[in-house]
Amino acid sequence: MSGIKFSQSFWVANVVELFERAAYYGVFIVITLYLSRILGFNDIQAAAIAGTFSAGLYLLPTFAGALADKIGFRSSMLLAFTLLTLGYAGLGIFPTMLESAGLVEYSMTTKFTGLVESNARYGIIPIMVLIVVGGSFIKSVISGTVAKETTPENRAKGFSIFYSMVNIGSFSGKTIVKPLREAMGNEGLINLNYFSATMTFLALLAIFFFYKSTQHSGEGKTFRQIWQALVKVCANGRLVALIIIITGFWIVQQQLYATMPKYVLRLAGEGASPSWYANVNPLVVVLAVNFVTQLMRKYTALTSMTLGMFIMPISALCMAYGNVLDGSQTILGMHPVAFMMVVGIVFQGLAETFISPRYLEYFSLQAPKGEEGLYLGFSHLDTFLSSIIGFGLSGYLLNKYCPEPTLFATHDEWVAASANAHYIWYYFGAIALISAFALIIYGIITKRLDASKKH
Repeated sequence: MSGIKFSQSFWVANVVELFERAAYYGVFIVITLYLSRILGFNDIQAAAIAGTFSAGLYLLPTFAGALADKIGFRSSMLLAFTLLTLGYAGLGIFPTMLESAGLVEYSMTTKFTGLVESNARYGIIPIMVLIVVGGSFIKSVISGTVAKETTPENRAKGFSIFYSMVNIGSFSGKTIVKPLREAMGNEGLINLNYFSATMTFLALLAIFFFYKSTQHSGEGKTFRQIWQALVKVCANGRLVALIIIITGFWIVQQQLYATMPKYVLRLAGEGASPSWYANVNPLVVVLAVNFVTQLMRKYTALTSMTLGMFIMPISALCMAYGNVLDGSQTILGMHPVAFMMVVGIVFQGLAETFISPRYLEYFSLQAPKGEEGLYLGFSHLDTFLSSIIGFGLSGYLLNKYCPEPTLFATHDEWVAASANAHYIWYYFGAIALISAFALIIYGIITKRLDASKKH
């Protein structure tokens, strides 16, 4: 293995993937905070915008990948990182532009206070579209580069390096958020975007100067072929049922970004570290995935996924329990809400190790022979749906059970309004439990259908 060498383009692609993931997760972990505290959107509006943003990033890559195959990987990455740099810089510049235009009354310690009635804040949407389009190219092109720049002998090692870069980027992006917010208050939510823009600009320079791979143009599927594949997937009742059931898992998983940041800051105080708590999830996945895969190797993919689904309600109950404990006491130096949130995230990460790898395996087996790759392009439809549903539900539940404190005249009024904040996690626990039982029923029905076909 020590003799394995990779091309320069392979290493450039992996380094820029690290930069892109650091940029994305640094922004995404606090996107609902940015939309609410900086631009004055309420919880429901912020969740709807963030959910649509996330959904686009999971639906568009297959189509962007088709275009990338036509125009070449290098051109696609130059386009992608240009759009991402403009998008992230735009997130930083936009609030300042509004202030300069006199459209807002601005306070770094609280939030924009004069923007609530102004439609100017919706100007953030086309800026976010730039990030969605740029990000959709990256998702397809970087993994495609790793595949094309490796051989059968070193491909496994190549994708292992790629997976490590993704997780290092994710971890580092989320880690930078806390010191920025501590040093700059809500102004950090604005300046964080400049960090992300810098990361993607460095990636743009790296591609321009060092990515010398062949164009790989004129290859791949057409838009028509991809659209036909999507229609086939949607017409496959077994696949659609599986996608809907697994969407239940991802709805709960999405709360790391949709609900958790606002929930812990409102209940545990501004000293809480939601971005660091979110890092517990990839840490658990990296540490446990090989062990769990080995443990479950003799069991079917459905069995492994079902076990994971039953772990998710435990995760939600742990998250809820923090608000039931005495908030004047600490656990290992942490507020009970924060501590139990971390415990819940540990269970979430563990559930993911049972579900995610085996879901892709099972999904590919449902595809017609020879069309596995095309079908797998739509394996993330569950994440697309969960982004829309999960964020939308989050906004409604936060508004109902754990509202924005600044909306209340006194702290006591807010305390009374948020007394049942933990109910939020009961809803998500119920979704996870229903999904788990639905997967058992799905397994029974599909097994009978397969048996009837043999007779």
